Amino acid sequence: MSLFTAEKPASKLSRFWHKWRFHINVLLLLVPLGFMPKYFADAALFRGDTGLGEREIGEVQVGPWSLRLAELRNEAPTLDGPAGHMKSFNAALCDSCRDQVKATYLRIGKPRSLRAAGVIFFGTPYRMGAMLPIPEKTKADAELWITMEGWDGAMHQASIPLSQASPATLAWLNKQGGKP
Repeated sequence: MSLFTAEKPASKLSRFWHKWRFHINVLLLLVPLGFMPKYFADAALFRGDTGLGEREIGEVQVGPWSLRLAELRNEAPTLDGPAGHMKSFNAALCDSCRDQVKATYLRIGKPRSLRAAGVIFFGTPYRMGAMLPIPEKTKADAELWITMEGWDGAMHQASIPLSQASPATLAWLNKQGGKP
């Protein structure tokens, strides 16, 4: 009898693996299927198949032009590193004004000038997006201002209450201790 032919007894982990490996592998394949509905819902939202966002704010008239505005997600602003808390909004220009509007801006509080108009919407006129910074000390009665600049140099502004534009943000501000 040789010293090299003796086999070690199988460990508990080895016996468990050999007995249950098929079931564990099937489980590893089935677990991601539970996350697929949310994945497909998010993909449809970002493609625009399910509208502009989770919560459509509606049509906003800005001078002679208008746009449809929506929150991308109906949730509190998220912390985005040194930029602070951010909230995503989407917009779509009206059919008649797509060729007339050069830029669309979004900001909390009335802009002092076009240089301080806020964040610019990016993307196609059919589906534009903007990440709006939300200061923690924003007042509860603040307004969301939309500034639109035309190719002819015309500038028009409109505002909507933050409570109408994003109730989730207003609730978050109240929780943060925002000024009344």
